[in-house]
Amino acid sequence: MSANRSFQGFPTRRRWPLGLAVVAVLVSVMALAQSSPRQEVPVSTTTSSNVTPAAAPGAARPSAAELKARLTAEQFRVTQQSGTEPPFRNAYWDAHEPGLYVDVVSGEPLFSSKDKFDSGTGWPSFSRPVAPNLVEKKDSILGMVRTEVRSKGADSHLGHVFDDGPATLGGLRYCINSASLRFIPASDLGKEGYGEYAANFGLPAGQAPAASPGAGGQAGASQVKEREVAVLAGGCFWGMQDLLRKVPGVLETDVGYTGGWLANPRYDDTHDSKSGHAEAVRIVFDPRMLSYADLLEKWFFRMHDPTTLNRQGNDVGTQYRSAIFFEDDAQRVVAEAVKARVQASGHWKGKITTEIVKASTWNKAEAYHQDYLEKNRGGYTCHFLRTW
Repeated sequence: MSANRSFQGFPTRRRWPLGLAVVAVLVSVMALAQSSPRQEVPVSTTTSSNVTPAAAPGAARPSAAELKARLTAEQFRVTQQSGTEPPFRNAYWDAHEPGLYVDVVSGEPLFSSKDKFDSGTGWPSFSRPVAPNLVEKKDSILGMVRTEVRSKGADSHLGHVFDDGPATLGGLRYCINSASLRFIPASDLGKEGYGEYAANFGLPAGQAPAASPGAGGQAGASQVKEREVAVLAGGCFWGMQDLLRKVPGVLETDVGYTGGWLANPRYDDTHDSKSGHAEAVRIVFDPRMLSYADLLEKWFFRMHDPTTLNRQGNDVGTQYRSAIFFEDDAQRVVAEAVKARVQASGHWKGKITTEIVKASTWNKAEAYHQDYLEKNRGGYTCHFLRTW
C-alpha cells in the first residue's frame, strides 16, 4: 500500500484497538507530510468512483472535459476521482461565517453553517444535511468499513459519515472535503437563488443585499469596480515591487509586512521568524485593465520561484515565503484555480509551495524600503520574469 494514502475523517478521539490505532496514526502522519494537491488518492472501493455517473433526472451531466475546464484540479480530483484533500489545509475546515454549503458541481444544497462543528479532524464537519440530497455507499479500505457520502444529483464524492458526532447534535459527523463544496454567504442566498433557506438565518425568504446607488444615482445600476487590492509575497519585496509597479493596469504599490503575530513589526522583527510576517507587496490595480487572475498567472508566478519553501535566491527564512493573501472569497477561488493551473502546466518542475491565506493586518514598511530599486539602481534583486 502506498504511504501517501489519506484516511479522511477517522475520529481523533475514538477508542481504537491498539494495533489499528498505530496503523491509522502512522499513515495519517505520512499523508500529512507527503500529500500533494494533485496526487490521486482513491478512498472508495465502490465502482461508481471509476465511471462517469449518470445524469440527474431532467439534467444533462457535464462531460469530464467540461468539468476539468470548470473545476480546479483539486476539485476535480476530489469530486470525480474520490480523492481526499489534506486536513487543516483546505478552505472550510475552520470557517464560521453563516451560510449554505452546496455541491461545487451541481449547486445542490448540502449543509448549513448552523450544523457545522469543530471535530478536530481538519476537515469541515456537519451534524446533518440541510436537504435530502445525499447518497450513502459502503466503502472499505484495509478491512475497515466506512460510509461514503455522495451528492444525489451530481454524484460528486463529498466525504464520509461517522457515528462519533456530538450526542447533543444527533451523534453523526459528516466529514466533508472543502473541495466538494461551494459556500454561499447567508446575505447572498436570495441573489444566488437559494432564498428558501434565508429564513434559517433570520432573513426574509428571497432577500438579497440592498442595492447601492449606481451611475446617475439610480439604485440597482451595475457598478464597474475601478480599483482592487492584491497582497502578494514572493521573497525580498524590493525586487517584487520593482517588477509589479511596471505591470500595465497597476496603479499603486507599497511594500510591507503581513501574515504574522507581532503588532507593528519593523524590518528586524520579521527576520529569523521572530514575528511570523512575510515581506509582501500591496498592489492597487484597475480590474478593467488587469484581472486578478492575470496578475497572478502572468506576473506573480513568473517573477519568483514558488517551489522553494521559505526561500528566494540567497534569501532564506519564513519572511521570504511565497504567499497570496486574498481579500475576499472571490480572490481565494481565483487564486486556488490559478495555482492549480500553474502547477499542472509543468512550467515549475517542483511542487508549488505558495500559501493562499486570508489577508490580515497590513503593516507598511519603513520609508527607505519603498521603491528601493528606484532609489538604488543596480541594487540587489533575485527577481525576473520567466519566459513561458
